Amino acid sequence: MTKNSRKYDYRRYLPHLQPDYRFLSVTFSTRLRWILPEDCRSLVLKNVKYEHHKRATVHAAVVMPDHVHILMTPLRDETTQSFTLAEILHGIKSTSAHSINKLLSRSGRVWEEEYFDHALRANETIDATIDYIRMNPVQAGLVNDPEEYRWTWISGE
Repeated sequence: MTKNSRKYDYRRYLPHLQPDYRFLSVTFSTRLRWILPEDCRSLVLKNVKYEHHKRATVHAAVVMPDHVHILMTPLRDETTQSFTLAEILHGIKSTSAHSINKLLSRSGRVWEEEYFDHALRANETIDATIDYIRMNPVQAGLVNDPEEYRWTWISGE
C-alpha cells in the first residue's frame, strides 16, 4: 500500500473507508472476548490517551472488560494526509497488547484483528456519541453512575 493511496486501500474482512477529517467512532474487542483484568484496562486507557494529539484527536473513550469504544478525529501527518485508522489503532492495540502481556507474564494475542468503525453522519451528534460511550458501563450493568467507572475518558478540549 502506498502512502498516497492508504486512505482507501485498507481492507481485512470489513471495508474501512475513511473520509478526511470526520469524527470516527471505533470499537475493537479482546481476542475471544477475554476479560481484561482491571490493571490491564488502565494500561489500555493510558495507550488511548497517548494517541491524543499524536495521530488523532481523541474526544472520548471507554475501556470495557472485553472491548473498547473510541470517538476520534484522525490528524494529518507531515504530508498533510490523515493518519489512517489502521495506523492509529495499530499503535494503540500493539502497544497495549505488549504492555498487558508483560504485566501478566503471558504471550499471545490480546485483540481481535478486526475492528468496527463508523464515520458520524450529519444527523448524528458528537454529544450523543460521547453520551453513548459514557453510558456504556451503565448499560452493561458495571456501575449505576457513569462517573463511577474508572476507565472512561472524555477529552477536555
